[in-house]
Amino acid sequence: MNIRYHVELTEAERCELTGLLGGGKHSARKLKRAQILLAADAGVNDEAIEAGVTVGGSTIYRTKRRFIENGLEAALCEAPRSGAERKLTGREEALLIATACSSPPAGRARWTLELLAGEMVSLTEHDSLSRETVRRRLAENDLKPWQKHMWCIPKVDAEYVARMEDVLDLYAEAPDPKRPVVCFDESPTQIIGEVRQPISAAPGRPERYDYEYRRNGTANLFVCLDAHNPWRSVKVTERRTADDFALCMRELVDLHFPDAERIRVVLDNLSTHTSAALYAAFPASEARRLLRRIEFHFTPKHASWLNMVEIEIGVLKRQCLDRRIDNHERLVAELAAWQNQRNQTGARSKWMFSTEKARAKMAHAYPTPTFKES
Repeated sequence: MNIRYHVELTEAERCELTGLLGGGKHSARKLKRAQILLAADAGVNDEAIEAGVTVGGSTIYRTKRRFIENGLEAALCEAPRSGAERKLTGREEALLIATACSSPPAGRARWTLELLAGEMVSLTEHDSLSRETVRRRLAENDLKPWQKHMWCIPKVDAEYVARMEDVLDLYAEAPDPKRPVVCFDESPTQIIGEVRQPISAAPGRPERYDYEYRRNGTANLFVCLDAHNPWRSVKVTERRTADDFALCMRELVDLHFPDAERIRVVLDNLSTHTSAALYAAFPASEARRLLRRIEFHFTPKHASWLNMVEIEIGVLKRQCLDRRIDNHERLVAELAAWQNQRNQTGARSKWMFSTEKARAKMAHAYPTPTFKES
Protein backbone atom coordinates (compact mmCIF):
# COMPACT_ATOMS: atom_id res chain seq x y z
CA MET A 1 0.00 0.00 0.00
CA ASN A 2 2.86 2.43 0.78
CA ILE A 3 4.49 1.86 -2.62
CA ARG A 4 1.65 3.88 -4.13
CA TYR A 5 3.01 7.11 -2.59
CA HIS A 6 6.56 7.73 -3.80
CA VAL A 7 8.11 10.89 -2.36
CA GLU A 8 10.34 13.04 -4.57
CA LEU A 9 11.33 16.42 -3.13
CA THR A 10 12.50 19.42 -5.09
CA GLU A 11 15.77 21.08 -4.08
CA ALA A 12 13.82 23.96 -2.47
CA GLU A 13 11.71 21.50 -0.45
CA ARG A 14 14.83 19.67 0.75
CA CYS A 15 16.37 22.96 1.89
CA GLU A 16 13.18 23.93 3.70
CA LEU A 17 12.99 20.61 5.55
CA THR A 18 16.70 20.66 6.41
CA GLY A 19 16.35 24.18 7.79
CA LEU A 20 13.30 23.10 9.79
CA LEU A 21 15.32 20.37 11.49
CA GLY A 22 18.35 22.58 11.99
CA GLY A 23 16.92 25.43 14.03
CA GLY A 24 13.95 27.15 15.59
CA LYS A 25 11.23 25.81 17.85
CA HIS A 26 8.76 23.38 16.29
CA SER A 27 6.56 20.60 17.61
CA ALA A 28 8.02 17.11 17.82
CA ARG A 29 5.34 15.81 15.44
CA LYS A 30 6.25 18.36 12.78
CA LEU A 31 9.94 17.51 13.06
CA LYS A 32 9.18 13.78 12.72
CA ARG A 33 7.15 14.40 9.56
CA ALA A 34 10.08 16.35 8.10
CA GLN A 35 12.40 13.42 8.92
CA ILE A 36 9.96 10.99 7.25
CA LEU A 37 9.85 13.01 4.03
CA LEU A 38 13.62 13.45 3.82
CA ALA A 39 14.23 9.77 4.47
CA ALA A 40 11.60 8.71 1.90
CA ASP A 41 13.12 11.08 -0.66
CA ALA A 42 16.51 9.46 -0.03
CA GLY A 43 15.04 6.04 -0.84
CA VAL A 44 14.87 4.64 2.69
CA ASN A 45 12.16 1.98 3.01
CA ASP A 46 9.26 2.31 5.43
CA GLU A 47 10.57 -0.31 7.85
CA ALA A 48 13.85 1.56 8.26
CA ILE A 49 12.03 4.90 8.63
CA GLU A 50 9.78 3.39 11.28
CA ALA A 51 12.81 2.22 13.28
CA GLY A 52 14.93 5.34 12.74
CA VAL A 53 12.31 8.02 13.37
CA THR A 54 10.42 5.92 15.96
CA VAL A 55 6.97 6.36 14.43
CA GLY A 56 4.28 3.91 13.38
CA GLY A 57 3.71 2.71 9.87
CA SER A 58 0.36 4.51 9.67
CA THR A 59 2.05 7.85 10.41
CA ILE A 60 4.53 7.26 7.58
CA TYR A 61 1.68 6.34 5.22
CA ARG A 62 -0.42 9.39 6.10
CA THR A 63 2.54 11.79 5.80
CA LYS A 64 3.45 10.48 2.34
CA ARG A 65 -0.15 10.54 1.19
CA ARG A 66 -0.76 14.10 2.32
CA PHE A 67 2.49 15.20 0.62
CA ILE A 68 1.47 13.64 -2.70
CA GLU A 69 -2.13 14.83 -2.54
CA ASN A 70 -1.80 18.25 -0.90
CA GLY A 71 1.84 19.34 -0.92
CA LEU A 72 4.59 19.96 1.62
CA GLU A 73 2.78 22.33 4.00
CA ALA A 74 -0.19 19.96 4.33
CA ALA A 75 2.15 17.04 5.05
CA LEU A 76 3.92 18.92 7.84
CA CYS A 77 0.84 20.31 9.58
CA GLU A 78 -1.47 18.52 11.96
CA ALA A 79 -4.56 17.17 10.24
CA PRO A 80 -7.78 18.56 11.71
CA ARG A 81 -9.51 16.18 14.07
CA SER A 82 -13.21 15.94 14.53
CA GLY A 83 -13.04 15.47 18.30
CA ALA A 84 -15.89 14.62 20.59
CA GLU A 85 -19.11 16.57 20.57
CA ARG A 86 -19.12 19.49 23.01
CA LYS A 87 -20.91 18.59 26.22
CA LEU A 88 -22.35 22.08 26.78
CA THR A 89 -24.53 23.96 24.34
CA GLY A 90 -23.93 27.65 23.69
CA ARG A 91 -26.68 28.58 26.09
CA GLU A 92 -25.32 26.29 28.80
CA GLU A 93 -21.83 27.69 28.32
CA ALA A 94 -23.19 31.22 28.81
CA LEU A 95 -24.89 30.00 31.99
CA LEU A 96 -21.60 28.53 33.22
CA ILE A 97 -19.78 31.83 32.63
CA ALA A 98 -22.49 33.81 34.41
CA THR A 99 -22.36 31.39 37.36
CA ALA A 100 -18.56 31.58 37.58
CA CYS A 101 -18.79 35.39 37.71
CA SER A 102 -21.42 35.36 40.46
CA SER A 103 -20.96 35.06 44.23
CA PRO A 104 -20.05 31.55 45.46
CA PRO A 105 -22.47 29.47 47.57
CA ALA A 106 -22.91 30.26 51.27
CA GLY A 107 -20.01 28.97 53.32
CA ARG A 108 -17.54 28.95 50.41
CA ALA A 109 -14.94 31.64 49.73
CA ARG A 110 -14.75 31.04 45.98
CA TRP A 111 -15.97 28.86 43.13
CA THR A 112 -13.97 25.70 42.35
CA LEU A 113 -14.24 23.46 39.30
CA GLU A 114 -16.07 20.83 41.35
CA LEU A 115 -18.55 23.36 42.73
CA LEU A 116 -19.25 24.74 39.27
CA ALA A 117 -19.74 21.26 37.82
CA GLY A 118 -22.22 20.41 40.57
CA GLU A 119 -24.04 23.72 40.15
CA MET A 120 -24.37 23.17 36.39
CA VAL A 121 -25.84 19.70 36.96
CA SER A 122 -28.48 21.26 39.21
CA LEU A 123 -29.24 24.04 36.72
CA THR A 124 -29.37 21.92 33.55
CA GLU A 125 -30.57 18.48 32.47
CA HIS A 126 -27.10 16.92 32.56
CA ASP A 127 -26.78 13.89 34.83
CA SER A 128 -23.08 14.62 35.40
CA LEU A 129 -20.41 17.03 34.27
CA SER A 130 -16.67 16.57 34.66
CA ARG A 131 -14.35 19.19 36.12
CA GLU A 132 -12.33 18.97 32.88
CA THR A 133 -15.32 20.07 30.80
CA VAL A 134 -15.80 23.04 33.13
CA ARG A 135 -12.07 23.86 33.05
CA ARG A 136 -11.93 23.86 29.26
CA ARG A 137 -14.95 26.13 28.85
CA LEU A 138 -13.61 28.57 31.46
CA ALA A 139 -10.15 28.53 29.86
CA GLU A 140 -11.65 29.40 26.48
CA ASN A 141 -13.17 32.49 28.10
CA ASP A 142 -10.06 33.32 30.17
CA LEU A 143 -11.90 32.87 33.47
CA LYS A 144 -10.34 31.74 36.77
CA PRO A 145 -13.01 32.32 39.42
CA TRP A 146 -10.87 30.82 42.20
CA GLN A 147 -8.38 33.69 41.87
CA LYS A 148 -8.64 37.15 43.43
CA HIS A 149 -6.36 40.17 43.20
CA MET A 150 -6.31 42.85 45.85
CA TRP A 151 -6.25 46.28 44.24
CA CYS A 152 -6.71 49.90 45.14
CA ILE A 153 -9.66 50.99 43.03
CA PRO A 154 -9.51 54.78 42.64
CA LYS A 155 -12.45 57.07 42.23
CA VAL A 156 -11.48 59.21 39.26
CA ASP A 157 -13.29 62.48 39.85
CA ALA A 158 -12.41 66.15 39.48
CA GLU A 159 -10.25 66.10 42.63
CA TYR A 160 -8.33 63.04 41.37
CA VAL A 161 -7.66 64.71 38.01
CA ALA A 162 -6.65 68.02 39.59
CA ARG A 163 -4.09 66.38 41.89
CA MET A 164 -2.78 64.12 39.13
CA GLU A 165 -2.20 66.97 36.68
CA ASP A 166 -0.63 69.10 39.42
CA VAL A 167 1.97 66.39 40.12
CA LEU A 168 2.57 65.63 36.43
CA ASP A 169 3.16 69.31 35.67
CA LEU A 170 5.77 69.43 38.44
CA TYR A 171 7.62 66.50 36.86
CA ALA A 172 7.48 68.20 33.45
CA GLU A 173 9.16 71.40 34.67
CA ALA A 174 12.79 72.15 33.91
CA PRO A 175 15.15 71.58 36.88
CA ASP A 176 15.36 74.63 39.14
CA PRO A 177 17.77 74.48 42.11
CA LYS A 178 15.82 77.28 43.78
CA ARG A 179 12.55 75.35 43.52
CA PRO A 180 13.39 71.62 43.66
CA VAL A 181 10.70 68.93 43.41
CA VAL A 182 11.22 66.25 46.06
CA CYS A 183 9.17 63.04 46.18
CA PHE A 184 8.71 61.67 49.69
CA ASP A 185 7.34 58.43 51.17
CA GLU A 186 7.80 55.88 53.95
CA SER A 187 8.38 52.14 53.78
CA PRO A 188 8.48 49.64 56.69
CA THR A 189 11.11 46.91 56.86
CA GLN A 190 11.85 44.01 59.17
CA ILE A 191 15.15 43.43 60.97
CA ILE A 192 15.76 39.69 60.64
CA GLY A 193 18.65 37.55 61.87
CA GLU A 194 19.78 34.02 61.08
CA VAL A 195 19.20 31.12 63.47
CA ARG A 196 21.78 28.96 61.66
CA GLN A 197 24.78 30.10 59.67
CA PRO A 198 24.10 30.09 55.91
CA ILE A 199 26.22 27.88 53.64
CA SER A 200 28.13 29.90 51.06
CA ALA A 201 27.69 29.36 47.35
CA ALA A 202 30.06 27.10 45.44
CA PRO A 203 30.44 26.17 41.76
CA GLY A 204 27.28 24.35 40.75
CA ARG A 205 25.55 25.08 44.06
CA PRO A 206 23.69 28.23 45.13
CA GLU A 207 23.96 29.75 48.59
CA ARG A 208 21.76 27.94 51.09
CA TYR A 209 20.10 29.38 54.16
CA ASP A 210 17.73 27.97 56.73
CA TYR A 211 14.00 28.67 56.47
CA GLU A 212 13.95 29.53 60.18
CA TYR A 213 14.88 33.07 61.15
CA ARG A 214 14.98 35.36 64.17
CA ARG A 215 12.82 38.49 64.12
CA ASN A 216 14.71 41.36 65.75
CA GLY A 217 12.10 44.08 65.34
CA THR A 218 11.07 46.51 62.66
CA ALA A 219 12.22 49.86 61.31
CA ASN A 220 10.79 52.60 59.14
CA LEU A 221 12.49 54.13 56.12
CA PHE A 222 11.84 57.71 55.08
CA VAL A 223 12.88 58.03 51.42
CA CYS A 224 13.35 61.33 49.56
CA LEU A 225 14.02 61.57 45.83
CA ASP A 226 14.84 64.62 43.71
CA ALA A 227 12.51 64.37 40.72
CA HIS A 228 14.90 66.21 38.41
CA ASN A 229 18.34 65.21 39.66
CA PRO A 230 20.13 61.94 40.57
CA TRP A 231 19.82 62.35 44.33
CA ARG A 232 18.03 60.38 47.00
CA SER A 233 18.19 60.12 50.78
CA VAL A 234 17.14 57.25 53.06
CA LYS A 235 16.62 57.85 56.77
CA VAL A 236 16.03 54.98 59.23
CA THR A 237 13.71 55.56 62.20
CA GLU A 238 12.02 53.32 64.73
CA ARG A 239 8.56 54.71 63.92
CA ARG A 240 6.80 56.92 61.40
CA THR A 241 5.01 59.35 63.68
CA ALA A 242 4.05 62.93 62.94
CA ASP A 243 7.15 64.07 64.87
CA ASP A 244 9.36 61.90 62.64
CA PHE A 245 7.73 63.44 59.57
CA ALA A 246 8.30 66.95 60.92
CA LEU A 247 11.99 66.20 61.53
CA CYS A 248 12.34 64.95 57.93
CA MET A 249 10.84 68.19 56.63
CA ARG A 250 13.28 70.22 58.71
CA GLU A 251 16.18 68.20 57.32
CA LEU A 252 14.96 68.87 53.79
CA VAL A 253 14.99 72.61 54.46
CA ASP A 254 18.15 73.00 56.56
CA LEU A 255 20.33 70.06 55.54
CA HIS A 256 19.53 68.85 52.03
CA PHE A 257 18.31 72.04 50.29
CA PRO A 258 19.54 75.00 52.41
CA ASP A 259 19.71 77.35 49.40
CA ALA A 260 16.28 76.57 47.96
CA GLU A 261 13.63 79.25 48.07
CA ARG A 262 10.75 76.76 47.93
CA ILE A 263 10.84 72.96 48.12
CA ARG A 264 7.88 71.34 46.36
CA VAL A 265 7.24 68.04 48.18
CA VAL A 266 5.18 65.33 46.45
CA LEU A 267 3.63 62.96 49.00
CA ASP A 268 0.58 60.81 49.68
CA ASN A 269 -2.39 61.40 51.98
CA LEU A 270 -1.13 59.73 55.15
CA SER A 271 -2.62 61.32 58.26
CA THR A 272 0.81 62.48 59.51
CA HIS A 273 1.59 64.37 56.29
CA THR A 274 0.22 67.73 57.36
CA SER A 275 1.37 71.22 58.17
CA ALA A 276 -0.07 70.67 61.65
CA ALA A 277 2.60 68.01 62.29
CA LEU A 278 5.26 70.73 62.18
CA TYR A 279 3.33 72.92 64.62
CA ALA A 280 2.94 69.95 66.97
CA ALA A 281 6.65 69.16 66.84
CA PHE A 282 8.21 72.64 66.92
CA PRO A 283 7.48 76.10 68.34
CA ALA A 284 5.11 78.12 66.15
CA SER A 285 7.90 80.40 64.87
CA GLU A 286 10.03 77.42 63.81
CA ALA A 287 7.10 75.66 62.16
CA ARG A 288 6.20 78.82 60.25
CA ARG A 289 9.82 79.28 59.13
CA LEU A 290 9.90 75.77 57.69
CA LEU A 291 6.49 75.97 56.04
CA ARG A 292 7.48 79.19 54.26
CA ARG A 293 10.07 77.08 52.46
CA ILE A 294 7.90 73.98 51.85
CA GLU A 295 4.98 73.49 49.47
CA PHE A 296 3.02 70.23 49.72
CA HIS A 297 1.62 68.57 46.57
CA PHE A 298 -0.54 65.55 47.35
CA THR A 299 -1.10 62.64 44.98
CA PRO A 300 -4.72 61.51 44.44
CA LYS A 301 -6.08 58.92 46.84
CA HIS A 302 -5.26 55.36 45.70
CA ALA A 303 -2.74 56.71 43.18
CA SER A 304 0.62 56.21 44.85
CA TRP A 305 2.01 55.20 41.42
CA LEU A 306 2.11 58.93 40.67
CA ASN A 307 4.78 59.40 43.33
CA MET A 308 8.12 58.89 41.61
CA VAL A 309 9.77 57.76 44.85
CA GLU A 310 7.71 54.54 44.71
CA ILE A 311 9.94 53.42 41.83
CA GLU A 312 13.03 54.19 43.89
CA ILE A 313 11.69 52.23 46.88
CA GLY A 314 11.16 49.24 44.58
CA VAL A 315 14.80 49.48 43.43
CA LEU A 316 15.93 49.81 47.07
CA LYS A 317 14.09 46.64 48.09
CA ARG A 318 15.49 44.63 45.18
CA GLN A 319 19.07 45.83 45.36
CA CYS A 320 19.63 46.26 49.10
CA LEU A 321 16.88 44.80 51.27
CA ASP A 322 16.29 41.46 49.52
CA ARG A 323 18.17 39.57 52.27
CA ARG A 324 18.28 39.20 56.04
CA ILE A 325 19.78 42.14 57.93
CA ASP A 326 19.99 41.35 61.62
CA ASN A 327 20.40 44.66 63.48
CA HIS A 328 19.63 48.36 63.29
CA GLU A 329 23.24 49.50 62.95
CA ARG A 330 23.92 47.21 60.01
CA LEU A 331 20.68 48.30 58.35
CA VAL A 332 21.73 51.96 58.60
CA ALA A 333 25.20 51.18 57.21
CA GLU A 334 23.89 49.10 54.30
CA LEU A 335 21.32 51.71 53.32
CA ALA A 336 23.93 54.47 53.47
CA ALA A 337 26.23 52.46 51.19
CA TRP A 338 23.39 51.84 48.72
CA GLN A 339 22.32 55.51 48.80
CA ASN A 340 25.85 56.82 48.24
CA GLN A 341 26.50 54.42 45.39
CA ARG A 342 23.26 55.39 43.63
CA ASN A 343 23.98 59.10 44.05
CA GLN A 344 27.59 58.83 42.89
CA THR A 345 26.72 56.88 39.74
CA GLY A 346 23.98 59.35 38.81
CA ALA A 347 21.23 56.73 38.81
CA ARG A 348 17.75 58.10 38.23
CA SER A 349 14.31 57.12 36.95
CA LYS A 350 13.08 58.37 33.59
CA TRP A 351 9.47 59.47 34.08
CA MET A 352 7.51 59.14 30.84
CA PHE A 353 3.90 59.93 31.84
CA SER A 354 2.70 63.49 31.27
CA THR A 355 -0.46 65.57 31.50
CA GLU A 356 -0.92 65.29 27.73
CA LYS A 357 -0.64 61.50 27.86
CA ALA A 358 -3.01 61.34 30.82
CA ARG A 359 -5.65 63.28 28.90
CA ALA A 360 -5.20 61.02 25.89
CA LYS A 361 -5.13 57.67 27.72
CA MET A 362 -7.62 58.47 30.49
CA ALA A 363 -10.05 60.66 28.56
CA HIS A 364 -12.92 58.26 29.30
CA ALA A 365 -12.29 58.65 33.05
CA TYR A 366 -12.14 62.45 33.13
CA PRO A 367 -15.27 64.07 34.62
CA THR A 368 -17.72 65.71 32.24
CA PRO A 369 -17.64 69.52 32.63
CA THR A 370 -20.86 70.97 34.02
CA PHE A 371 -20.28 74.48 32.65
CA LYS A 372 -20.73 75.03 28.93
CA GLU A 373 -19.79 78.14 27.01
CA SER A 374 -22.79 79.90 25.47
